[in-house]
Parts: sequence; structure tokens; C-alpha cells
Amino acid sequence: MRSGWRVQAITFLIGAAAACAQAGPQILTVASWNLEWLVAPDTAHAGRLACDAGRRSPLPCDVARELARDSADVARLAHYARRLDADVIALQEVENAEAVRRVFRGYELCISPGAGVQHTGFAIRPRLAHRCNPALVTLATGDRQRAGAHLTLHPGTPRQIELLAVHLKSGCSRDPLDTGSAACRTLVTQATALAGWMRERAADGLRTIVLGDFNRVGPDPDDAFWRQLQVGTARSSAFRNVSAGTPFSNCYRGQPYTQFIDHILVSRDLAGKIVRNSFRHHGYRSLDALRYRLSDHCPISVSLIIGY
Repeated sequence: MRSGWRVQAITFLIGAAAACAQAGPQILTVASWNLEWLVAPDTAHAGRLACDAGRRSPLPCDVARELARDSADVARLAHYARRLDADVIALQEVENAEAVRRVFRGYELCISPGAGVQHTGFAIRPRLAHRCNPALVTLATGDRQRAGAHLTLHPGTPRQIELLAVHLKSGCSRDPLDTGSAACRTLVTQATALAGWMRERAADGLRTIVLGDFNRVGPDPDDAFWRQLQVGTARSSAFRNVSAGTPFSNCYRGQPYTQFIDHILVSRDLAGKIVRNSFRHHGYRSLDALRYRLSDHCPISVSLIIGY
């Protein structure tokens, strides 16, 4: 009898501990990674053949010839995806689910639609409750139709979080927005659309994360681009850029950047949930960067405590 009582007591304690673990705070790690023309093998092959024959190609010919990834390159990207070990990854420059599955094996995917082969999307850890929403097509301006991918985590629960993956226009990373260049005019249009989307979420009190390749250095509170995305006053912005105050360092030797252009913005009600010192700019081994065709961007990530 005494032995049976002990077994029951131990079973009860194990069950109670498991219940407490499930009810306790949960850490959510979100990341962003521009994978630089990650396309399906058939698209890469068709691009090379078309460029060699002088026909119209689905890829720019310099990309088709110089960024032709083989299975070893993709396997190394998958290695870094496993090392990243994030729950949700915002993706940029991915063609479709077929291409992404070669890198993020076992993840569930949301990929935005649109013309061309450069799309945004999300890779989501299995069994993480989520909903893929219609893309933010107002960001799909300019020469490449890159709509914003919209994802809801834990829909319909107190833990609900809205995420938007963006890939904004390149070519205006430092110039004043009013220079009149085509790239800056496109970026102004996108910033206006993005600020409107963020303002709506802030007004509705929704916990929100906007992340991706903004193609704009920062954050700089004196820059008109970043002032527009503050969606509030200078003293009480509705969003916080988690890289603010973090010294920039290249993620591999020869990387063509000196400041962050990939960013993670979290709404004010999530800013206090950020795990201290959890923002990371993940690097590649120098030998890997030389040996494999990886990406000209490295992942960034941050962890948050999302509730009980």
C-alpha cells in the first residue's frame, strides 16, 4: 500500500510540474533572414539555359551564372538555419515553398504571392499555432513585386501576435528621401503604406512585430524614413527597433555593409517582453563564406517572453 501511494504521489507531482511548465512563461525567438535569390532548382536551371541562349530569363543573368547554388550550398544554408533555432523566421528573396523547404526542413511555411521570384514569407516551427493572412500588397511597388507577408501567431488567444515580413526597395539606403531618385520615391511610397499598416495595429492595441530587409540604414531618429515609422511622437513611439544601440559588426569578412539594414520593430506592449541582451546578428564562419554560396545577409534574431 505504501509503495502504491508513493507511485501515485510521484505521478501527481510529475503531472503538476508539466502543467506548471505549460502555464509558465514561454520564450519566443523571432528572426529575419534575406536568403539572396533562393530559388527552386528548376528555376535556376532554366535561368542558366536562357542566359546562355540569349533568351528571356526568370533570373538576372549575373545571378543565374554567379549564384547557382548546388546541393552543398543549400545544405550549408540548412546548417545555419538549424543553428539559428528560431521559432519564426521572416524570409526575403525566396521564390516559393519548394525552395524554402530545402533550407528550413520540417518547418511550416507562409509565402506571399506575386510576380517574379523574390518573395517574402515565414518559416514557422511545427505545432506553433498560427494563421497565414493575405499579403500586404501595397508594399509591392517598383520593379520587383515584393508584398509583405502577414502572419498571426496564437490567433484568438491572449498571446496573439501579428507579424509582418518586409523587403523594401534597395538603392536608397542613405540618401535623403526627397532626392527624387526612382529608388527613393519607391521607398517613400512603401514607408507610407507600412506606417499606415503599423498605425492601424497600434490603434487596435495589437501586439505587433515588423521585421525584414528594410534596405535603410538605421535606426536614426533624425532620418525622415525612421520618423515616419515611429507611428507616434518622438518621445512615445508605438514601435521600438531592437537593434538600437547595438554596435554593428560584419557577419563575415567582405560583407558589403557597415550598418544594419535588416531590422526588427516590436510594438510598445512587446518591448518590455524582450529578453535582455537577446538581440543577435548571426555570423557565418569565414571559411564557409568563402567556400559556399550562402547569402549576402546574415540572420538577425531576438527573444521575447510572450506570456503565461
